[in-house]
Amino acid sequence: MKRAATRLCVLLLALSASAAMAAQNTPPAPPAQAPTLLAPPSLSPPPLSPPPDVAFGAYQRGDYALAMREAKKRVADNPKDTAALALIGRLYAEGAGVARDHKQAMEWFKRAAETGGAQGVYLYGAALLSNAPGPKERETARGWLEKAAAQNHAAAINLLGEMALDNNGVFADFEKAADYFRRAAELGDTDAKYALGELYKHGKGVAKDDGEAAKWFKSAADDNHAAAMVELAILQFNGSGVERDLAAAAKLFRKAAELDNAVAQNRLAYLLAEGRGVEKNLAEAVKWRDRARGAGLQDARLDQLLSEQGAGKAPAPVQPPPKR
Repeated sequence: MKRAATRLCVLLLALSASAAMAAQNTPPAPPAQAPTLLAPPSLSPPPLSPPPDVAFGAYQRGDYALAMREAKKRVADNPKDTAALALIGRLYAEGAGVARDHKQAMEWFKRAAETGGAQGVYLYGAALLSNAPGPKERETARGWLEKAAAQNHAAAINLLGEMALDNNGVFADFEKAADYFRRAAELGDTDAKYALGELYKHGKGVAKDDGEAAKWFKSAADDNHAAAMVELAILQFNGSGVERDLAAAAKLFRKAAELDNAVAQNRLAYLLAEGRGVEKNLAEAVKWRDRARGAGLQDARLDQLLSEQGAGKAPAPVQPPPKR
């Protein structure tokens, strides 16, 4: 599982279009009224769609200077514009269009958090946690994340689950982690679905149940989570918790392999070399073996299998040039 200290860049990507639209402060539509008999047709124009988020759109296109100008313009108009405040923090954190400035980034994230919106609160808590702080600072980060979790912010709940597993290296509270992951998974968080599947697979914090593991792995795999695809494919290949289906397993391994998952590339190479669940193809097996090797996954058994079948030998390691 990904450690909390490595997640800042990924966590900052949580500035989704939905969060940006929410920051426009568009009031909710009034509840529908009971129809009136023989009421005249309304002459009012249809409601306008929320205006596009120019600042975040500029960020997505890589026009960081425009993104900063538009975000600061919005903050000048509305000092509690959570999405704009967080975007400015993100630009400073990434050094996008401006010099990277951790202090400035944290100040803007804190301002976003102080608006009370779940997204801003989550981003500040996540940013605090990403600095690999000591126990006191971790508790501060936890406090902000719990505020976001109280507003059903799925990513914040998932991160609390990861904290329960890591717990600053003291011990892992698997039961608490399982509770957090379940809450986040039911809210649709993909990483939480995968994590919950892992706990069911290994019987940590919950009773071991391959069927439940498969259910959550499939849900995460449907969200394009490569590691979940690998885990589900293994269960399908072995018939653990699900009906055995080698062809379905091979398809999942291939899909994850194409997403650059080295374990999937390695397993797919085995299936291609042996013709299990897929037509035997030694040339393609070598290709995927080499892709996995390039990612650092060495497998002498696979090398021997391919060599015995007449496929290309494992590439020799690159030797350093001789000293002069």
